[in-house]
Amino acid sequence: MTTLEIISDPICPWCYIGKSKLEKALQQVPDHPFEISWKPFQLNPDMPSGGMDRREYLERKFGGQKAAVQVYGQIEAAAKAAGLDINFGKMTRTPNTIDAHRLIYWAGIEGVQNEFVTALFNGFFKEGWDISDHTVLVDAAISVGMDGKMIARLLATDAETEQTRASDAHAREMGVTGVPTFLIDGQYVVSGAREPEFWIDLINEINEIKRKTKPDV
Repeated sequence: MTTLEIISDPICPWCYIGKSKLEKALQQVPDHPFEISWKPFQLNPDMPSGGMDRREYLERKFGGQKAAVQVYGQIEAAAKAAGLDINFGKMTRTPNTIDAHRLIYWAGIEGVQNEFVTALFNGFFKEGWDISDHTVLVDAAISVGMDGKMIARLLATDAETEQTRASDAHAREMGVTGVPTFLIDGQYVVSGAREPEFWIDLINEINEIKRKTKPDV
């Protein structure tokens, strides 16, 4: 197998779009070689633990309402082109994502990481979930078959908090400044929400290399 580590944040719209495009490619090439895992990157590592009002956040980040509307108009158009609907009207808060990332890690241990990431993306971008809220996170975990009581107990502790921050810091030390960033076999980097055709070509190239280097039996 070929490892494909996806460095992302569940509140990143380009990560949501990039995931959709990758999955379209994987559906077309079911014999793809990828073993996929999700790695943490916080777009807002200094965000208060309870998050903040989304309008205030966007205007502060982009320098005013007009600039924020322009940027998110482009994002909405890109999402629609990818077959996704983002309900910005339901998104009233921008959450801190450290606990969501901790849960993504635990979902990986349980073998339901991709399903859980999907639940977070859909919940945040379609339903406006506050994914810094532990109740919301527990419900999302239950929806993919995880033990809600165990997750609630873990979230009440600092388990994996420092590991998550260390993984985020490691990504930045590698030169990651934006997400999604895809790390292939720990050495090849692909940045941005690439089109399905890009991934299909890459998968075919990897499969061809593997066929040529497979030892004769």
